[in-house]
Order: sequence, then structure tokens, then C-alpha cells
Amino acid sequence: MNLQEKVLDTITKNNLIQKKDSIVIGVSGGPDSMTLLNVLFELKKQLQIDICVAHVNHMIRKEAKQEEEYVQNFCKKIGVKCYTKNVDVKSKAQEFKMSTETIGRNARYEFFEEIAKKVNANKVATAHTANDNAETVLMNLMRGSGISGLKGIEIKRNEKFIRPLLECTRKEIEDYCKEKNLQPKYDKTNMENIYTRNKIRNKLIPYIEKEFNPNIIETLNRMSSIVQKEEQYFIELIENVFKETKIDQKDEKQKSITLNLKKFNNLDNVIKSRLILYTINKLFDTTQGIEKIHIEDIIKLCQNNVGNKYLTPNKNLKVFVKKGEIIFSVIN
Repeated sequence: MNLQEKVLDTITKNNLIQKKDSIVIGVSGGPDSMTLLNVLFELKKQLQIDICVAHVNHMIRKEAKQEEEYVQNFCKKIGVKCYTKNVDVKSKAQEFKMSTETIGRNARYEFFEEIAKKVNANKVATAHTANDNAETVLMNLMRGSGISGLKGIEIKRNEKFIRPLLECTRKEIEDYCKEKNLQPKYDKTNMENIYTRNKIRNKLIPYIEKEFNPNIIETLNRMSSIVQKEEQYFIELIENVFKETKIDQKDEKQKSITLNLKKFNNLDNVIKSRLILYTINKLFDTTQGIEKIHIEDIIKLCQNNVGNKYLTPNKNLKVFVKKGEIIFSVIN
């Protein structure tokens, strides 16, 4: 099975693409994204899809402009519409006191969403690979992320963001680029061991391959796949528990979700923790900033139900117990 056949197999078995889909492809100009673009272009008629390209110039390296022009010229050559945007990532990182990695990622996804809306696309394809997934699993493991972190990168998210290359290794992609003479651009900063991911990619994984397991990429991806299936089971379970426990949900000016305190307290702590995160995600579309200590405090608050008590895990969320109810409320 060659790489294109492998990608088609990934698309089919994971139901990533349907006929008449319109897809924005995130393209940096590197080997991974150029492979993704070329494969989807060659499969365009077979899959009956429309595609366009979105490229973000982070303005960090002097080569960035050349990479932008390379992507534009390649798209022009194959007749695919290309949208580009320049974002001063370093300045934004200093302004918001965040890492350039985080700012860059946010800028890319904001632009992908913007272009999807502009062209009325229903999918966004990004070029994450099996190696990226293995690196993510190791990074999450070292951060102590828990079981959910071991699922790595999801092959699709919200039925909108898809990763058709997730079962392809970096070596397969580099071989494909040579075979197709794509001449992708290489980001030299990927070889600088400043960031955690680069250290994992350039030092840790080669060491594990040499000293412990030459197939560590495959092993981590297999584990990731198992965890994802188990996580999906838990998601469906928690959805049902939420329906059974929920008393009320307000989506007006004062957004809130009310759960039955007695039913909540009768749950196992593992289910309580997941239900708390699920409920918070329902309110904010994220659980960012909610840590293990916050979850434990909410569980204790519900167990020690004496009078009207509340917690504010962060500046946006208030959790309080009152008359047999747990109320998760957005702070305006």
C-alpha cells in the first residue's frame, strides 16, 4: 500500500470525508502539509470534493516569506485557491505573555476558521502525522495529563477538523515528497532543541528507538488508538449520566447548568470528576484552567452540603450548592 492508498484507507475507515465536502487545507510549506495538499489534490475527483489552501506566515524566520511564496506558487501551478495571512507571532506572544507556539497555533486555527467561513467550507484538514501523535502522547505523559492525554491527537474533532495523515510516519511522508518531487521547505527551528516537543522529537524518541523499542512510534500510536476507543465509551457514558443528573440548563443572559445533588453524590468519584468537566465544557466549550484540585474541591463542596456554599475555580465560573442542587454558573 503506497502513501496515497494509505491516506484513502484512513479517510474511508474513519469517515473523514464525504462527497461534496469543501475542505480548507492548512499548508505551511513543510513536507507534511505539502504531502497532504498533493494527496487530496490527486484524490479530488475520486472523492468529489472542493479544496482550497490557508497559509499563515508567522513572521519569525527570514525564510518565512520564501515559504509563503512557495505555497502560493505551488497552488497556482495546480490551480488551487490559496489564502495567506501574516501574523507577527513574536510581538503577540510578548503582548499576551504567552509562548510563540501557543500564539502561532491560535493564529493558524483562527485563520482556518475565517477562510472556512469565507468559502463556505465544512471541513478543515491539518497535516498531523503518526510521529506528531507519538510526540504528543509522550509530552502529555510527562506533564501528568492523565488518561485523556494518552489518547493523543484525535483523527477528527467536532466532525470539522480532520487529520488524514495521522496514520502516516514522517519517513513515509519524506519518501513521498521525493517520489513526487515536491521540494518542500524545511523549518530549521524544528532541529533546535529549545521547545519540549523538539527535545522529544530529536532526542528522546531516537534514544528510545535505539535503546528500548525501534517501533516506539507504532507502539505509542497503537496505545493512543486503544485509549481513544475507551475515552469514546466514557464520553457516551457521561452524556447519559449528565442527562439523568441535569435538572435545568439556562442559555440566556445568565448561563448556568443545575445538577441534582443527591444523584451526583451517589456517583463514583471517577464519574463525578468526568461529569464536572463535561458540565463545565457545556458552559464554556473548554475546560482550560480547570485543574485536579478544582475538581476535588467541587466534589468536597457537594459532599459537605451545609448551608449555602460556593466555589470560584476561576474568574469565569461559580459553583454553588443550594437546596439539593449543584449550580454551575457563568460569572458575567
